[in-house]
Amino acid sequence: MFHNWILIGLLTVITYLSRIIGVEIMAGRKMSPTLRLYFQYVPIAIITALIIKQIFIPTDGQLTLSLPVLIGCLSTAIIIRITNWFLPSVAIGVMAGLFTRYFFI
Repeated sequence: MFHNWILIGLLTVITYLSRIIGVEIMAGRKMSPTLRLYFQYVPIAIITALIIKQIFIPTDGQLTLSLPVLIGCLSTAIIIRITNWFLPSVAIGVMAGLFTRYFFI
């Protein structure tokens, strides 16, 4: 158990240092419009990959659709599109996913 905490601490320090080094290298530099456009799409790509991985669950060598996660994501997307409120939309999406999981599946 103690080794796990050492590993978590080391990974925390390494992750923090990698972020600080990146910020220090990029601070004050002018980026080309192409590179700036690339960095604008990186967070969207990462979030999309994480969401798709949660929606499609690998079971027995095949991908299975997780209906609660899909409904939670869709309800969040619809509500955030209508209201432009991020946190309440996520909370409602989580509740929709939990409601689907416990009452329909």
